[in-house]
Amino acid sequence: MRRSLALLALVFSAQAAMAAPDYLDDRSTPSALIRSLYNAISLHHYARAWSYFADPEKNGDYADFAKGYADTAEASVTIGPVTSEGAAGSIYTTLGVTVSARTGDGKTESFGGCYVTRQIQPAIQEPPFTPLQIVTGHLIARPADDAMPTSCDDQGQPRF
Repeated sequence: MRRSLALLALVFSAQAAMAAPDYLDDRSTPSALIRSLYNAISLHHYARAWSYFADPEKNGDYADFAKGYADTAEASVTIGPVTSEGAAGSIYTTLGVTVSARTGDGKTESFGGCYVTRQIQPAIQEPPFTPLQIVTGHLIARPADDAMPTSCDDQGQPRF
């Protein structure tokens, strides 16, 4: 009986470890927005991920965007250097990140890069309201132990 309970506990632990992450859609801070992006990718919610970008068509169409993540089983992000500055009613924030992605066949890939977000001052907006958005992102395949950029330039390009 004891052995059966231990085996059952092991099975449930393995299932919990493989369970999908909880849904996260948080646009309250630049870091939360980027975490939400990778949560959407991990859950294969590509339309939600696409919606976080201010001008997603600038980087191609939605079908190409979704296809680019088709083999991604899971993705996680670590936020590094963050800098913010105000400009004419907006706050621009640049975030350094590392991304770890696991493909459908179990291979792990690492990327380093930067995102630039923009928050238009909520008090000056008229409908429709524009939430915090990603203006641009630049990721480069990197070794896992050297993926975090030391800084990001004004255009969101990573410096390693």
